[in-house]
Amino acid sequence: MSTLDDWTNLVCAELGLEPGETTQKTVLNLARVAAHTVDRPAAPLTAYFPGIAVGRGEPLAETAAKLQELARGWHADDHSPAGPAS
Repeated sequence: MSTLDDWTNLVCAELGLEPGETTQKTVLNLARVAAHTVDRPAAPLTAYFPGIAVGRGEPLAETAAKLQELARGWHADDHSPAGPAS
Protein backbone atom coordinates (compact mmCIF):
# COMPACT_ATOMS: atom_id res chain seq x y z
CA MET A 1 0.00 0.00 0.00
CA SER A 2 1.29 3.47 -0.87
CA THR A 3 1.37 6.60 1.25
CA LEU A 4 -1.44 7.97 -0.91
CA ASP A 5 -3.54 4.86 -0.25
CA ASP A 6 -2.86 5.16 3.48
CA TRP A 7 -3.86 8.84 3.44
CA THR A 8 -6.99 8.12 1.39
CA ASN A 9 -8.05 5.38 3.79
CA LEU A 10 -7.46 7.61 6.81
CA VAL A 11 -9.44 10.52 5.31
CA CYS A 12 -12.28 8.21 4.30
CA ALA A 13 -12.40 6.69 7.78
CA GLU A 14 -12.47 10.15 9.36
CA LEU A 15 -15.32 11.27 7.09
CA GLY A 16 -17.23 7.99 7.23
CA LEU A 17 -16.72 7.29 3.52
CA GLU A 18 -15.94 4.09 1.66
CA PRO A 19 -12.50 4.32 0.02
CA GLY A 20 -12.52 3.40 -3.63
CA GLU A 21 -9.61 3.08 -6.01
CA THR A 22 -11.78 4.30 -8.88
CA THR A 23 -12.61 7.48 -6.99
CA GLN A 24 -8.96 8.13 -6.21
CA LYS A 25 -7.89 7.67 -9.83
CA THR A 26 -10.79 9.74 -11.15
CA VAL A 27 -9.99 12.70 -8.91
CA LEU A 28 -6.24 12.48 -9.52
CA ASN A 29 -6.71 12.35 -13.29
CA LEU A 30 -9.04 15.34 -13.18
CA ALA A 31 -6.55 17.31 -11.08
CA ARG A 32 -3.72 16.38 -13.48
CA VAL A 33 -5.66 17.57 -16.52
CA ALA A 34 -6.60 20.84 -14.82
CA ALA A 35 -3.02 21.46 -13.68
CA HIS A 36 -1.55 20.85 -17.12
CA THR A 37 -4.16 22.54 -19.30
CA VAL A 38 -5.52 25.40 -17.18
CA ASP A 39 -3.04 26.28 -14.41
CA ARG A 40 -1.38 24.35 -11.60
CA PRO A 41 -3.43 26.04 -8.85
CA ALA A 42 -6.58 25.02 -10.74
CA ALA A 43 -5.98 21.38 -9.79
CA PRO A 44 -7.23 21.39 -6.17
CA LEU A 45 -10.08 23.75 -6.94
CA THR A 46 -11.18 21.68 -9.93
CA ALA A 47 -11.00 18.53 -7.82
CA TYR A 48 -13.20 20.17 -5.19
CA PHE A 49 -16.11 20.96 -7.51
CA PRO A 50 -17.03 17.32 -8.29
CA GLY A 51 -17.34 16.74 -4.56
CA ILE A 52 -20.04 19.37 -4.42
CA ALA A 53 -21.75 17.93 -7.50
CA VAL A 54 -21.60 14.37 -6.15
CA GLY A 55 -23.03 15.61 -2.85
CA ARG A 56 -25.97 16.90 -4.87
CA GLY A 57 -26.47 13.52 -6.53
CA GLU A 58 -24.40 13.82 -9.72
CA PRO A 59 -22.29 10.78 -10.69
CA LEU A 60 -18.55 11.25 -10.13
CA ALA A 61 -17.26 9.70 -13.37
CA GLU A 62 -19.54 11.75 -15.61
CA THR A 63 -18.93 14.95 -13.66
CA ALA A 64 -15.17 14.47 -13.82
CA ALA A 65 -15.36 13.71 -17.54
CA LYS A 66 -17.28 16.95 -18.16
CA LEU A 67 -14.70 18.97 -16.25
CA GLN A 68 -11.80 17.25 -18.02
CA GLU A 69 -13.38 18.13 -21.36
CA LEU A 70 -13.88 21.71 -20.21
CA ALA A 71 -10.23 21.94 -19.07
CA ARG A 72 -8.92 20.44 -22.29
CA GLY A 73 -10.81 23.09 -24.24
CA TRP A 74 -9.55 25.94 -22.08
CA HIS A 75 -7.75 28.74 -23.88
CA ALA A 76 -5.77 30.85 -21.44
CA ASP A 77 -5.39 33.71 -23.93
CA ASP A 78 -9.05 34.67 -23.73
CA HIS A 79 -10.07 32.82 -20.54
CA SER A 80 -12.85 30.85 -22.18
CA PRO A 81 -13.43 27.21 -23.05
CA ALA A 82 -14.13 27.87 -26.73
CA GLY A 83 -11.30 30.19 -27.76
CA PRO A 84 -11.58 33.66 -29.28
CA ALA A 85 -14.92 34.66 -30.75
CA SER A 86 -15.07 34.84 -34.54
